[in-house]
Amino acid sequence: MGRWQPGARERLERAALDLFLEQGFAETTVPQITARAGLTTRTFFRHFADKREVLFAGEELVPERVARLMAEAPPSLGPMELITEGLAPTAAEIFEGRSLDYLLRRRAAIDAEPALHERELRKFSLMAEALEQGFRDRGVDDLTAQLAAEIAVTTFRIAVTRWLNQHGDTDLPATINQTLAAMRQLTNEDVVKDS
Repeated sequence: MGRWQPGARERLERAALDLFLEQGFAETTVPQITARAGLTTRTFFRHFADKREVLFAGEELVPERVARLMAEAPPSLGPMELITEGLAPTAAEIFEGRSLDYLLRRRAAIDAEPALHERELRKFSLMAEALEQGFRDRGVDDLTAQLAAEIAVTTFRIAVTRWLNQHGDTDLPATINQTLAAMRQLTNEDVVKDS
């Protein structure tokens, strides 16, 4: 077994996803993953804390990425302008280096295992907390910061789901922009009715 072969992390991810989809997440063991990848268990644990991390590695970086993107945004942008201008670049950074095939397979593995759904929701919760704090740091009041953060995360989640459902037929930024436009139309509709 090659301990120091290049691309070990990617090989482990590919092997784990294959096994998760073939036999289920709960039934897959770390030794099975490493055997499929042709690597050692020690190599696995150099890259991942456990088999869940194969699917969720990097989620701890989401708050940092969101905070940095918000800090770099021009101070003149209001909450909705920031969401409109910042959502697509944030998505691009979060998914950087991930193929559409990988993302579709990852989603299928998570969808097949109810125990993983909570962990997937945690990622969105971390993103919402980071956005809310970022809006507060920009001087936005608590209620507006909370609403803006939830709007951004919901729009992001729905756009990514739509994009994956379409198997990437349109690009992700275009899908995000379509979802944002639908959200703006919906909120404007409610404002017109209340007038």
